This record gives sequence, C-alpha cells and structure tokens, in this order.
Amino acid sequence: MRTQLKVIKVDGNIEEYSHTKVMGTINNALCKIGQADVFIAEQLAEVVTYFLYHRQNRRTATSSEIFSIIKAALSAISYDEAAGELSEYHFQRRIKRSRTEVVSIDIKQLTDAELLTDTETVNNRCRWNKSRIAEDLVKKYDLCTQTARMIASMVEEKIFNMGISLVPSSLIKQLVLGDTAAVLRAQQQLQTA
Repeated sequence: MRTQLKVIKVDGNIEEYSHTKVMGTINNALCKIGQADVFIAEQLAEVVTYFLYHRQNRRTATSSEIFSIIKAALSAISYDEAAGELSEYHFQRRIKRSRTEVVSIDIKQLTDAELLTDTETVNNRCRWNKSRIAEDLVKKYDLCTQTARMIASMVEEKIFNMGISLVPSSLIKQLVLGDTAAVLRAQQQLQTA
C-alpha cells in the first residue's frame, strides 16, 4: 500500500493530495477554451498522479509543482491554450488575493456600511487569507481540515466574484455560516443515501 502524498500549499499548510481536485483543475482549464472533456481530464489526472507517486521516493509536492506538472501534461497533448488559461486564472487569483483586504467592521445597518468609505476609520485591516477561515473552522468547530479548506475556497470565490476590495468581517462570517451549513447538509445527505 502506498503512502498518501502530501501537498504543501503556498500558505504553508499541508493537505492530502486529491486526484479529484487535479481532475477538476484540468477540466476547468479545458472548459475555458470550450473543450470540456471529463474523459481527457481523468486520463491526464491519472498521468499527473502516477508521475507524482513515482518520483524518487518523495512523499510531498508543492502546489506549485503540481500546477507545473498539470500545465506540462496539457501542453504535451497540444492543449497549450488550456495551459495558458490555467496560468491566467492563477495569475488573476494572486492579484485578487493581494488586492483584497478584510476590515474589522460589523455591518448591521447603512451607517455601518458608511464606515467602509472613511479611510481614517478603516485602519484595522488585514490582507485576505482564506487559510484563516479554514483554521477557525478546524479550531472552533472541529471540522476536518479538508472540509474547512473547501468551505474557505467557496467563500473566497464568492468574495472575489463580488469584486470588492474592502471586505467587512461580518460579511465573511455570514458567508462562512451559509456555506458551512450547505456543506454539512450535503455531507449528511450523502451519509443517509
């Protein structure tokens, strides 16, 4: 039996390698060029997984290494455009992360929202970091790391789709609660099915 490969994320967190996540990444890249194909995504994910597990007895890989291997696999079968779209997506994601800040404001009414426009009041800010959401879910609510990271990713996607650069902490809390409830409900339904 082979040892589970560990992935070292950009933020330093470590999680188990997910073949399904690689397959989803490949299929999303193919979607971007209008050529979604789950079969090709599955085959390429198999190649990536095989390569990662058969490298000189290494049991860890960085997310950047996996990203490079996925791009190389796409290019190897003449999907250079999909590899380019994947690079662009990750570049845009880095830009959004660097430009988004969390502000410690609890917005309950319109006057609270006006605090976001007052640059002197908005001194208590920190850079966006979805890992903080995952860590809080693990520590405070005893969720497994993989579920917590999935919820944090869902919240991040919603925040970035809103296109706002100053995010009130109260908004994050509401999104986390909503997405956590949805994920836990889905998990419960899967267990009873």
